[in-house]
Amino acid sequence: MKIGCVKEIKNNEFRVGLTPDNVKAYVAAGHHVYIEKSAGAGSGFADSEYVEAGASVLDNAADIWNMVDMMVKVKEPLESEYPLFHDGLILYTYLHLAADKEQMDALLGGKVKAVAYETLQETDRSLPLLAPMSQIAGRLSIQEGAKYLEKKFGGAGILLAGVPGTPKANVVILGGGTVGTNACKIAVGMGANVTILDVNLKRLEQLDYMFGAHVQTLYSTDSNVERAVKDADLVIGSVLIPGGSTPKLFKAKYLPEMKDGAVFVDVAIDQGGCGETSHVTTHDDPVYIQEGVVHYCVGNMPGAVPRTSTIALTNATLRYGLQIAENGLEEACKKSGVIASGVNTYAGKLTNKNVAAAHGYEYTELSSLIG
Repeated sequence: MKIGCVKEIKNNEFRVGLTPDNVKAYVAAGHHVYIEKSAGAGSGFADSEYVEAGASVLDNAADIWNMVDMMVKVKEPLESEYPLFHDGLILYTYLHLAADKEQMDALLGGKVKAVAYETLQETDRSLPLLAPMSQIAGRLSIQEGAKYLEKKFGGAGILLAGVPGTPKANVVILGGGTVGTNACKIAVGMGANVTILDVNLKRLEQLDYMFGAHVQTLYSTDSNVERAVKDADLVIGSVLIPGGSTPKLFKAKYLPEMKDGAVFVDVAIDQGGCGETSHVTTHDDPVYIQEGVVHYCVGNMPGAVPRTSTIALTNATLRYGLQIAENGLEEACKKSGVIASGVNTYAGKLTNKNVAAAHGYEYTELSSLIG
């Protein structure tokens, strides 16, 4: 199979879909790999490393799109890349289609076989290709939140840990999944007062066991969320429905009740965000202030630490990518329901229930299309 990887063109996105070590693995399995010139530079991988690994490095991204059977990326294609779609192309990347109807329509129109990292689900219901970026985003959320609590960024001028004789910051985390747990680790480690909310009582029990007296766990209801954020200095939105639109747990009506200079970090913004007042921002212009509350809603948070992010992501994606390349997507899906769970569009049809529901489109069972 011909495997391609182009330079990411999203704002301040320095990650890359394949490392030189990944290239070696594909080449050793008998595949041909084509890399766009400088695609890995932002993550610290030189073109010479890709050549040594067995890849062909080309100057023109369009040439790679046109010739390959499978394109391996990090972020969703942007509008300028839609004309490069072709019938039968396997696109293996993050898609987040529930929040991006335009891209979804382009994939359907181009009859692209789109495999989304964020919906690929293992037999234990874990999300192995989302987990590494969720870990990074969760940890970054506290790091970024602490920064934007500084006065010069519009924050209240509060140090998360405080110092002896001063109060610690109150951190509220909405959602106790991978993002929330990793945010909790960093917030606890920095010495903040931490409250974490979730609708899963078993998960709250696990978090209580993990962090003990260092955190307050609460069942997530509108009333509990409202009471918690009212006293919060930093709120982390870390809610996820795989492939689907994110519920708006952080209400606009909470803002007037909150402290002036409090910070809200919406990690769920890729899926539409969990805040009613959230809209996507970029690393160039990451925050805005609404009713005194600083909003940080960057759509590709892990892109801020591309070396760590690229290695963590590709460690997870390689295994499934090799299965697709070895068998072809159809046979890989017949052999593995896990890979099938990642397919969002196929032959002009939507094959993910949550994405279809998010847009009111017809859902088609993948098995009916591949036989």
